[in-house]
Amino acid sequence: MRFGARILLAVTMMALAAPSLAGLVQKKTPYFGSISAGKARMRTGPAKTYPASWLYQRADLPVKILEFYDRGAWVKIEDPSGTQGWMMGTLISDTRTGLVMGTVAELRDSPRYGGKILWRAAPGVVGRLSKCARGWCYFDVRGRGGYVEANHLWGVTADETLN
Repeated sequence: MRFGARILLAVTMMALAAPSLAGLVQKKTPYFGSISAGKARMRTGPAKTYPASWLYQRADLPVKILEFYDRGAWVKIEDPSGTQGWMMGTLISDTRTGLVMGTVAELRDSPRYGGKILWRAAPGVVGRLSKCARGWCYFDVRGRGGYVEANHLWGVTADETLN
């Protein structure tokens, strides 16, 4: 009995430690997520036998999840430039991030135009998103944060609400 309990405990711990693809697969596509690894290959098809078309070396880069293959083992994504391809499901996260697009984004102390400007983020800066409502999101870049207009970011829609 002790041996069986140890096996059950080990299997449970492995299941908890493994990245959960089930949560990704249950959502209705398309939706936004991010790349969880520091290096991730985009492929032309949903298997390692397909050629790599791009090597991403930027963890937290926002991506749009478009489709799943083989119960989430492979995910079809779109990056901020519009490039589409397949990536292993373990390299994709539900963590919401955004990428500053176009011009410099002003990060404010409150979600309104009259809010005090705390920081400015250049195009290409990636940060974590939270508290999105009415066209504004809290945007955190390595501990420096503020509210930014959602239309300055790729990785969120202007009408989206996030907690």
